[in-house]
Formats: sequence, structure tokens, C-alpha cells
Amino acid sequence: MTLRIGCIADDFTGGTDVAAAFRRAGLRTALVFGAPDGTTTLPADCDAAVVALKSRSTPADEAVTDSLAAQRWLWSKGAAQVYFKYCSTFDSTPQGNIGPVTDALLDAAGGAVTLHCPASPPNGRTVYQGHLFVHDQLLSDSPLRHHPLNPMTDPSLVRLLSAQTRHPVGLVDWSTVRRGVEAVREAITAHQQAGVRHVVADALTDDDLAVLGAATLELPVVAGAAGLGEGLGHAYPATGPAAAEPTPSVGRAAVLAGSCSARTLEQIAQFYAASLPSLHLDVLAAASGRDVTGEALAWYDAQDPDLPVLIYASASPEELSAVQAQLGVTEAAAQVEELLGTLASHLVERGVRRLLVAGGETSGAVTTALGIRAVLVGEEADPGVPWTYAATNHGDLALMLKSGNFGAPDLFTRALMETK
Repeated sequence: MTLRIGCIADDFTGGTDVAAAFRRAGLRTALVFGAPDGTTTLPADCDAAVVALKSRSTPADEAVTDSLAAQRWLWSKGAAQVYFKYCSTFDSTPQGNIGPVTDALLDAAGGAVTLHCPASPPNGRTVYQGHLFVHDQLLSDSPLRHHPLNPMTDPSLVRLLSAQTRHPVGLVDWSTVRRGVEAVREAITAHQQAGVRHVVADALTDDDLAVLGAATLELPVVAGAAGLGEGLGHAYPATGPAAAEPTPSVGRAAVLAGSCSARTLEQIAQFYAASLPSLHLDVLAAASGRDVTGEALAWYDAQDPDLPVLIYASASPEELSAVQAQLGVTEAAAQVEELLGTLASHLVERGVRRLLVAGGETSGAVTTALGIRAVLVGEEADPGVPWTYAATNHGDLALMLKSGNFGAPDLFTRALMETK
């Protein structure tokens, strides 16, 4: 079976999020980590494949090169349509990478116009009059504006995208979306005829995203968050009942957290409040040469094997600023990724078979360290946070990759305690 739709995600947890959305839409979905090559294989009978890159914060030219390679690979597997998935907070800078990558994908596909919508209503992200809201606040007024790499201080998607592309940017407002599929199609066509290449669309509900998905089914490239991906997935005709998914495997359980988002900090606090073993990593000590990894493993070996453990480098905004002031933003992030990726390898060697990872960059470091290239997507513990399944050199692994801001406050304890 050839793919029905291919997707390129700009980070690993974003890839997990949109893969879960395709699965909810009834598509058997595989998730591929990193730029695929000739040796990359997919599980049998996949309807959708998501290639998860680490391109959100890389230089724009690198993000474009990697994304085009992923697009060519997806085409080779039969995907006629490519979905470019970015964060529901539109994380980017005036230099990109959303605009440059979308333009490159459109150029390669010979596309004249595309639609953007980062709305994710179950997670409180909506778009109205081209402005991105987090629950009842503009993005720029919400806690999510404090992204450590790409702070988001402007909620206007039209303005943000216009700074990243030389092409005109337009808007399909909610009054048009609520009139249905044909009204949206006509609006996109009118924008295209007027020379607009990027069309931002309003969406307040999942029904709005279903309308947008059906209206864009024939476009070679569409862009947005997981919500629009699910709308597209529902627009594809069903091929039959979804395959039964495995349940998370038994074995020792661990959480590795690198995200500094407010929600991840809540989840860490709930884990600690449940009197479960937790250890905070000293990033500055590691940077100075202390064997923080060895200390963490010695601590892990002393814990009750029947309890999940949490090892984290996450920090409050104030603590993060202090670390970045000493190490620099790039070096601080690299230090966290190195620590948690190395720990993941040692923990799996020691028998961890259920691993929850919090943070997009952290997830990239962990999957790379474990040599995991592709997984099958299973059931969600929370919206956008599914279990995935992979084979490693040390046995099968149930792996949950969580975007920093996703999941209920009790996700860490609930996901790992309920699957014991």
C-alpha cells in the first residue's frame, strides 16, 4: 500500500502530536525520526507517514534542505499531498523557519497557494481574525510567549508570516469558514488569483478544522498544527477499521524531562507531590566537568524498581535565565540534550521499557541516542500525547514523546502508573 498523505514536522514531539491526529482520523500512521534515507523503512500498510525533523530552530537554509529531502522521500512512498506541521504557538523568528520551508515545499511541488492554520482547540489554541489565542488570551499575553528559543510576542499570524516570505499573505476569516467547504475553497481561489501565496485561516473549533481540511484536500502542500492535520485526515475516504494497537509493555518506567514550559513544570510538581522518586540535574555542574550522568545513574540504581522515576533538567524561567546567562542559550540547550540523551541510553540498557520524554528538543536527543528511526503510533494518554512502539537493541520499548505544553498536570503519574 502506498501512502495517502505524508507529513513533515519541524520537531519530534510535534511529529508525535500530528501522528496521533492522523491516527484519530482513522489512518494507520508511522512516525519517522530524522531525515530518512534509502535504508529507512515503514511499518506495513501505513496510510500516513510523519517525518519528524529538528528544523524548528536550525538556520533557515538547513531547515529548507532537510524538509525538501523529506518531501522527496514521502513522494517516493506515494504521498501526493504533503502536510508541513509546525507548533500550535507558531514558534518562529522573523527569519523563519515557517515561511522559508513552506515556500520551498511549494516551489518543489509546483504549488501556487497554500493554507496555514495552527489552531488546536483541545489544547486551547484558536485563531480569530488572524490572531493566535491561547484559551482566552492573545498568544503575546499568555505564558506560552516565554519560549526559550523563539519567544512569541506578536499574535498576528499574517504579520508574523509576512516577515518570513517575499510573497503576499492573506486571511480567510471565521465568517467564511463557518459558511463551509465551498466558501473556503472560493476564498482560497480568490486569494490565489490576487497573487496571494500564503492564506492564514481562522478556526475556533474542531468542526472548523474539518471544514478547512476538506477544502484543502487537493492542495499539494498544506501547513499548520496537528488540528488541521486531523481535519485533513478525516477528509480522506476511510479504508476500513483502524488496526488494533498494542498496549504499553511491562518493565521499568522513567520520565526524562528537558522542557521548561509551564505545563511540564506542573507535571514535575505533581510527580514530586505523589512521593515518587525524582532527581533534578545540575546543568552548570555538568558543564564544569562533574560526572552528573554517573551520579544520576547511581541514584537510579538505588530506587525501587516497581516505581517510575523522574530525572529532569527543566527549570523555572528565572532559573533557566541564570543558566543561559552563564552558558549561553545554545550551549545550555546542548548540555541538556547531551545529558538526557546519554541517560536514555543507559536507562534502556538497565531495563526501562516504558519511557516518557518531555520536550521537543529533548525528544530529538533521546530518539537519536537510542537509534530509533521509526515507530508505530498507538493510543493517546492525553490529546496529542500518544504511546509509540519501537524495537531497540535491548528489547521492545513503549515511548511517549510529549510536547512541553501538552498533557494534563497528572500525565506523568497517570501514564506510567496505569500501564504498570
